Amino acid sequence: MIMKKISGACAFLEALRCEGVKHVFGYPGGAVLDIFDAILDAPDIEFILSRHEQGAVHAADGYARASGKVGVCLVTSGPGATNTVTGIATACMDSIPIVVFTGQVSTNLIGNDAFQEADIVGITRPCTKHNYLIKDVADLPRIVKEAFYIASTGRPGPVLVDIPKDVMKSLISFNSPDKVCLEGYSPTYRGHHGQVRRIVSTLLKSRRPVIYAGGGVVHSNASKELTDFARMMRIPVTTTLMGLGVFPAEDPLSLGMLGMHGTYAANMAITETDCLITVGARFDDRVTGKIDEFAPKAKIIHIDIDPTSISKNVQVDLPVVGDCRIVLKDMLGDLEAKTREIQDLRKNIEPWLSRIDTWKKDQPLRYEKSSAIKPQYVIEAIDEIAPDDTIVATEVGQNQMWTAQFYKFSRPRLFLTSGGLGTMGYGFPAAIGAQVAFPGRTVIDIAGDGSIQMNIQELATVVQYNLPVKVMILNNGFLGMVRQWQSLFYKGRYSHTALTISPDFVKLAEAYGAHGLRAREPSEVKDVITEALRIKGPVFVDFVVEPEEDVYPMVPAGAPINNMLLV
Repeated sequence: MIMKKISGACAFLEALRCEGVKHVFGYPGGAVLDIFDAILDAPDIEFILSRHEQGAVHAADGYARASGKVGVCLVTSGPGATNTVTGIATACMDSIPIVVFTGQVSTNLIGNDAFQEADIVGITRPCTKHNYLIKDVADLPRIVKEAFYIASTGRPGPVLVDIPKDVMKSLISFNSPDKVCLEGYSPTYRGHHGQVRRIVSTLLKSRRPVIYAGGGVVHSNASKELTDFARMMRIPVTTTLMGLGVFPAEDPLSLGMLGMHGTYAANMAITETDCLITVGARFDDRVTGKIDEFAPKAKIIHIDIDPTSISKNVQVDLPVVGDCRIVLKDMLGDLEAKTREIQDLRKNIEPWLSRIDTWKKDQPLRYEKSSAIKPQYVIEAIDEIAPDDTIVATEVGQNQMWTAQFYKFSRPRLFLTSGGLGTMGYGFPAAIGAQVAFPGRTVIDIAGDGSIQMNIQELATVVQYNLPVKVMILNNGFLGMVRQWQSLFYKGRYSHTALTISPDFVKLAEAYGAHGLRAREPSEVKDVITEALRIKGPVFVDFVVEPEEDVYPMVPAGAPINNMLLV
């Protein structure tokens, strides 16, 4: 039977269907008009029109983080493509599976400085897991399938596919490959069994063990295995910013977040531990502080699917390359026959757990209350009032750190934030992506008055699609985290961090057709949050907070993590 030929644009949409894509975020333009024309005849694929390409990529990223699926973005060539770079770099640093499709000028014009031409493949090579330029329409189905496979397997990450205009117009007999075979790309999922046994043996001999868990636990859906392992052995758990939620924050074994703005108990436990079990984390500089004084007394175990992360920043003693979930399952299996050894370990580490409890009691996370609204209080109130399955996105800066400290995440994929790149303007569009993925769930973006203005145009998006995202703005009139550094390390010389002119966020929300609320007094905070959650549409809430409140604890840059500035 002769197959009917379809255009490359239609073949592109068919390839998305083969990957189960239901939502695409993006912005149209001349180079992708053929695809956008075809989208009108594709009611099974919903296109979400962002108001800026950076917002579209962050939305795809938030969709991926919240759902565990691959996020998809489609933009035009030239400036449309270059506007995606910050979003792609954000996803790359945090290992988020997204596929970004960009339009390109026709193949015969590439290299001629044609209108809206940009070498987006060359530009994004350093910040993608892989990228493609499709030169022949016959390659389109295979490349799309490969892009989704690469983005979602091994250590996840962004993939970019550049599609020239003539490829979209060319005809093809569509046939999607059944499987992907990529020479030289074969992620290791099962850890070496000998190494797993050595880890178990080392752990059972320890007296002061700590689990340090990161975003890899989220990506591999290993939260249950991690929690079962920690509770079986009674090992305290600290997480990175990206790992928040993989272990319940209210569990007695939880130490909270470690690192620059980590808890006193977490940072002291890392400094004193004799066995550090690192699961799906990469020893980021914000975690380690001064490298040669990080976990100085410990045998360091590192479980990670990315072999290039092993001993990259910190030399480890027992590495295992593999998927966190599979390795933890193997460790649990190896421990099944060691009931007596587990009982001995639990008995031996009682003094260690008692010491940690003392650290928790002596130096808890705290703040001084006053007549002004304290931002920490706002976070605590949101945590108290919002439903248990609320998805919380943040912008970057003080708002992000206070959320990490004072919001008690009970499970993974409820916290969306830009960790590695620290991208201001991330949270609002990421919340949009999460809301598209879960239309029935409460989604909140906790923002600063600086960060929210980076992608505030996405107010039009939430109103157009009636996405009931709630944006809680901690309005202190500053670029708060930069001001804090200026206060502590630059003699209080506030160079260009005071936001002397900002919009009236309530009026701005109303101008876009959203709801706007404001709280100026601590007594108003809970009522305003309750009202915002009651409203069915998108809401901006402006909390006028203490202008010069700082985030504590804080480890100065380059200092060891037990050298903390406390409240």
